[in-house]
Amino acid sequence: MIRIMIYLGIILLGLCISPFFEGMNGYLYFTVWDYEVETGVVFAVIALIVFYGLLQILEWAIIFLLNLLFSSRLLPEKWRKKAAKKHTLIGALALAEEDWSTAEKAMSKGAEKGELPALNLLAAARAAQHQNNTEARDEYLLQAENERLAIKAVGTTRTRYLLQQGELDKARKELDKLSPTSKSKLPVLRLALELYQAQSDWHSLKLLLPIIKKRNLLSGEELNELIISTNTSLLVSAQQSSEQDLEKAWHWLSRAERKEMRYLAIYCVGLNLYQRKPEALKLLMKQLKSSTSPDLLSALAEIISPADVEERKVIFSLENKYAEEVNFQILLAKLYQQNKEYRHATTYWQKVCNLQPDKICWLALAESQEHLGELNKAVNSYRNAASFS
Repeated sequence: MIRIMIYLGIILLGLCISPFFEGMNGYLYFTVWDYEVETGVVFAVIALIVFYGLLQILEWAIIFLLNLLFSSRLLPEKWRKKAAKKHTLIGALALAEEDWSTAEKAMSKGAEKGELPALNLLAAARAAQHQNNTEARDEYLLQAENERLAIKAVGTTRTRYLLQQGELDKARKELDKLSPTSKSKLPVLRLALELYQAQSDWHSLKLLLPIIKKRNLLSGEELNELIISTNTSLLVSAQQSSEQDLEKAWHWLSRAERKEMRYLAIYCVGLNLYQRKPEALKLLMKQLKSSTSPDLLSALAEIISPADVEERKVIFSLENKYAEEVNFQILLAKLYQQNKEYRHATTYWQKVCNLQPDKICWLALAESQEHLGELNKAVNSYRNAASFS
């Protein structure tokens, strides 16, 4: 456009100054090959301008034809890209409608010439997963993995699908490739949490707990529940494994955690299993002076025997102090049952059933009553126990 304006300005300038050259008979004389040309100056200038204009038109025509030629060659590619966009849109709408079959077909077609093929393939894999078509799902994921930036996303997706499918070992292999750390993305940490729980891998879950806390992956209450379940399961698992594993798990707990009755009770039961009963009783009896935790009293009932005379005396001496503690009454009832003193056991089981009735207590009361020959009362206790089922 600027060039045209310049040309127009030159023409107008020529028209403006042309009257000054009126009457001048100047001429040009030049030869082109064997031709001799003689013309006036004005005509030569006009001819030169016209020639240049024709040259510009010719240039524009050639460029236009070349662009048309090249665009026609690339036209099928444009059509394919346009079709890919259309398939991607159809697939996205089908995903929103949960029409998995249509979504899979559309997304797989859109991946062929799409701008972001990895996204199309991941969407197609998701649709195949919902149809339980694992072969197609795995194929889509393999293709998407060719995109370097999509490797971690594909690994996360594959782990999630294998976990949903119940293939825990395969899912664990994929998760190990992702190497969950404090710098990992939240979806990877959530998968690690879910998979470790599914595999009952309490050791790995214990290592993951600080990261979960740091990244605020769970609410305070949920995190506390997870810590309790992990520590408890870790101790129980170690208790059933070996004495060395039990000690390792116990000292893995923090100092504050080792003071909690739920963990101390499990640890002491484990000590008893490995012929360390005196040590276990010492720890439990020390805590009994200030606590009547159900876990503590349950562990005492499991460990103590009629031969532990001194410990039993201490427990019975605390009867008045903990007269209204239901859990302590249960302990006394169990101790009397151990000695086959069913009359006393019946008294305490009856007291427990009056204070806090449940199925186990009614069954224990019925058993003691049977030993005393009180069959009618035992039948009535069994009926009360049945009402809790």
